[in-house]
Amino acid sequence: MQNQISKPFNRSKLRKTIGKEYFIAKRKINWLIHNKDFALINNQFKGHYSVIKHQSFLLRPLKDVEMYLQHNKTTNLKLAIEHINGVVIKPGEIFSIWKMVGRPTKNKGYLEGLTLENGKISKGIGGGLCQLGNLLYWMALHSPLTIKERWRHSYDVFPDINRTIPFACGATLSYNYIDFQLSNNTEFSFQINLKIEDGYLKGEMICDTELNTQYEIFETDHLFQHQWWGGYTRHNKIWKRIFNKNDNTQQVELVTENNAIMMYNPMLEG
Repeated sequence: MQNQISKPFNRSKLRKTIGKEYFIAKRKINWLIHNKDFALINNQFKGHYSVIKHQSFLLRPLKDVEMYLQHNKTTNLKLAIEHINGVVIKPGEIFSIWKMVGRPTKNKGYLEGLTLENGKISKGIGGGLCQLGNLLYWMALHSPLTIKERWRHSYDVFPDINRTIPFACGATLSYNYIDFQLSNNTEFSFQINLKIEDGYLKGEMICDTELNTQYEIFETDHLFQHQWWGGYTRHNKIWKRIFNKNDNTQQVELVTENNAIMMYNPMLEG
């Protein structure tokens, strides 16, 4: 079966700027209207049950990317997680990265970091925060929380280097209309703890109750395809297997189907 993807096209810089600010303003209005629905930091949380721990390496060498951008990314992540670490998502509440972090600006101490625009490497203030979205998305997949908003990476920019999780298990971010949000439709409360330590961005999700479920994330149907317009694309399906520890039953749910335009030739060796 062929996965047909149209050849990408670029909008004008003016169109992009106007459109971006329109959607940013629209999202801010929504925050004001529903402000009471969003999760907050709570250092008095009494949860003790670890749901998932995960970590990702910070200074990963990437082709054609200067290392100072990776170091700046670490600074940007430190600033961002100060606004999230310790957040408690109570039943009925929503967690939003951008609602908590705010707009990353130079005045707040954010530095120039790696950004991607239409699959091409670029630089921008606050760049590199997608690593935070990736980590939180992976942890959320291993929990009963509902993923309310998650945006896929439309491009596969770099060849795999020591990949430990399936392709396309990340979440891209752009202030504030491309967000990562979770909603808590359970009867339990969850806390997200984040830190940077030993060269890694580390995260842990804990719960106030011991859960009777465990989760496994896996991929199927992984393939590369040569499109009619000359480029290559990459595809897979991500699934969640849910184990019930009480009765030893399990169920499998389709999480998402990914289709990405590749920015390198998968047929080249080395």
